[in-house]
Amino acid sequence: MAHYLVTGVAGFIASRTAEMLLAQGHRVTGVDDLNAAYDVRLKAYRLRRLQAQPRFRFWQLDVADRAALEPLTRLGRYDAIVHLAARAGVRASVDDPWVYYRTNVDGTLNILELARSLGVPKFVLASTSSVYAGLEPPFREDMPTDRPLSPYAASKKAAEVLAYTYHALHGLDVTVLRYFTVYGPAGRPDMSPLRFTQWICEGRPVRIFGDGTQRRDFTYVDDIARGTLAGLRPLGYEIVNLGNDRPRPLMDLVHLIERYCDRPARLTYADRHPADMPHTWASIDKAARLLDWRPQVPFEEGVRRLVDWYRRERAWARDIDTGP
Repeated sequence: MAHYLVTGVAGFIASRTAEMLLAQGHRVTGVDDLNAAYDVRLKAYRLRRLQAQPRFRFWQLDVADRAALEPLTRLGRYDAIVHLAARAGVRASVDDPWVYYRTNVDGTLNILELARSLGVPKFVLASTSSVYAGLEPPFREDMPTDRPLSPYAASKKAAEVLAYTYHALHGLDVTVLRYFTVYGPAGRPDMSPLRFTQWICEGRPVRIFGDGTQRRDFTYVDDIARGTLAGLRPLGYEIVNLGNDRPRPLMDLVHLIERYCDRPARLTYADRHPADMPHTWASIDKAARLLDWRPQVPFEEGVRRLVDWYRRERAWARDIDTGP
C-alpha cells in the first residue's frame, strides 16, 4: 500500500484520481483550499465522496501559502505527489492574472520544494492544452510553447519549467501531463459540457462563443484519471499529452445533450474570446508509448453519462452557478 499526496483534491480531475487510488487500496492525503473560483457545492459533493473512504485524509490548505503546508511534513513518507491544484480557465485569467500566478506558479514552487525537502521520489504535474495556442494541430509535445495567449496558459508553462528545474537540480522524477478539454459527471461549471447540460435540460438559453464550429478534443474524466495514474511510473522528466485524439465540433456536444435531455437547445451567439483557441487536438502517440495509455470512453457514451448524472443530481445541480 502506497501513500500519495494529491493537491486540489476537491477538484474535478483530482477527486476522480484520488478515488481510483483509494480503490486500488492506497492511502491518500488530500489538500484543497476549497476556494470560490467556481460553485463550491461541486467541490463539497466531490469531497464528501472521498471522505467516505477510510484511507483518505483531508487538509484544507492553500498550496500558495508556504507556511500553511508545514503539517504535511509530519504525515509520514509520500511515495509520490500528484499536484493538480490550480486556478484553471482561460477567460477568467485575463481578468485576474494575479491569482493565477499565485496558485499555479507560487503554489507549484511550494509543492516542488515540499517534495525536495521530504525526498519524495515522484512528482506528477497537471498542465494544459492551452500552452499550444497559436500552433497548428495535432499538438505534439515537442512543439514550441513559448507564446501563450492567456495568463492561465503562461502560468502553467511556468510551472512546467519550474518542475524541470527541480528535476535537473535535485533529481526529482517528473511527469507533466497536458490535459485536453476534460468532461464528465460533476465537471467544472465554467466549461461547456456541464453548463450546456444544465442550460439545455432546464430550457435556458445556450450561449455559443463564435459560430460553434470550433473543435475540442473532449476527453472523459475517467480516461484522464487513468492516464494520471499511469504517469506515476518513473520517467525522468517527460511532458505527455492526455487527450482523445478525436476532436469534435462544439455543436456536436450541443446535439448530443439535446438528444439525451430530450429537448432542443435555445441557442444564442457571442463573439469568440480572443484568448480562446479555435481548435484543440492532442497527438497521443507519446502517451501510448510511455504510459501504455489510450482513451477508452467514446464521446457519445461520456456525454450520456454526464447527462445521466445531471438528471440524478438535478435537485441541486440545476442551481449550480454556471455563469451568465
